[in-house]
Amino acid sequence: MKLWEETAQSIASKVQVRAITATEAVQSSLDRLADVNSSLNAVVDRFDQEALEAAHKIDLKLEAGEEVGVLSGVPITVKVNVDQIGRATTNGVRLQKDLIAKTDNPVVKNLRNAGAVIIGRTNTPAFSLRWFTRNSLHGHTKNPVNEQITPGGSSGGAAASVAAGIGAIGHGTDIAGSIRYPAYACGVHGLRPTLGRVPAYNASAQDRFIGAQLTAVSGPIARSIGDLRIALKAMSPVDARDPWSINMPLEGVSVPRKVAVCASPDGLNPDPQITEEILRAADKLEAAGWAVANVDLPPLRTAMDNQLMLWMAEMHQGASALVALEKDPDASLVYDRISARCPQYSVDNLMKVLQTRALLTRQWRVFLETYPLVLCPVSGQLPFDDLKDLESQLDFDAIIEAQMLQIGLPFMGLPCLSVATGYSSDRPVGVQLVAGPFREDILLAAGDIIGQTIPVVTPKF
Repeated sequence: MKLWEETAQSIASKVQVRAITATEAVQSSLDRLADVNSSLNAVVDRFDQEALEAAHKIDLKLEAGEEVGVLSGVPITVKVNVDQIGRATTNGVRLQKDLIAKTDNPVVKNLRNAGAVIIGRTNTPAFSLRWFTRNSLHGHTKNPVNEQITPGGSSGGAAASVAAGIGAIGHGTDIAGSIRYPAYACGVHGLRPTLGRVPAYNASAQDRFIGAQLTAVSGPIARSIGDLRIALKAMSPVDARDPWSINMPLEGVSVPRKVAVCASPDGLNPDPQITEEILRAADKLEAAGWAVANVDLPPLRTAMDNQLMLWMAEMHQGASALVALEKDPDASLVYDRISARCPQYSVDNLMKVLQTRALLTRQWRVFLETYPLVLCPVSGQLPFDDLKDLESQLDFDAIIEAQMLQIGLPFMGLPCLSVATGYSSDRPVGVQLVAGPFREDILLAAGDIIGQTIPVVTPKF
């Protein structure tokens, strides 16, 4: 096995005992990047020399007997929508191609402090607006599993990189599925942490409005559940620049091992293969000692509708003008189609949305006291054909419907885990786990039961 095929845990442990050097690990991933990225366009900003210099510093620390972090020598990628000193925070937008960060976003700082070595920055759709990854600045990212399907979005470049062995861990962000869905589409695992678990702040931009403040998070994408666990540890140290950042233990108190299983929440009609995967996952949890109950979940459709309203009210406040200036055809069409679903942006409506958020969050938290774990679909459909959202209005509406859990769950600030479980013909398939606030440990423990370490995919195009 080549180093670029290994997990982050394996690489870090070998570096720490000096069985390999950080430089060797990073060079291996850079070689892999050079071999496959031209067909994927997952990494859109690479800096080999900077990465090798960072790796060499880790090797020097180890030679001097100094302590190193949990991700020391692990090659990773960072999404282009977070600040990384000296690099452009483009968010897939030409208007921001020269927006050079002067400081690191807290999540980037934390990853560096843990010894991770950033080898490149990954693509996102313009404004990180879609579950597909193409923009007029960086171009079109392909799925290494199957070029005919989306790599997901908005962290499509991150998931494609991880699946193809370009870095063991990919940083992603999630406001409406942007970690979980790309992981699902590329056949890897993705963790959306609780709001406040992983600090984030872009000094290159103004503070975001209340919708993003309450729903946007950073988190990891990886090929193993163990890698998600150490990545979360590395990402989570508190940073006062994020007003929501809070120091919470990574391991919580013991809870009843009861899982609520729901394949068709709130009227969703999932693909039969997805239902089968949920039932298989439920069987694995039951065999491991979890009490399985098939029950209805608290409201999700209302959460989705209110999240879309909050999202579009926020974009209408400032981003709509930028969308018009950017003139990215994909972003313009998607923005118009979502706007048509949410035509009212009054203060009264916004106040009602925030009031509803309190109600739904209460209902979900009470439910999760009885069932500390939820097993449900990631999406109602297998990964979409690439650029499907640009086709008919009916296709677009069907995508929104399928993504009810991607959109709705962040509205309550809950942690969620997308677990890859296999393939249905030529498309990955997986399941989603949900837990209470700051109980990522429950998700990861269940993920260990359901998910396997995913082998690296070499694109065949």
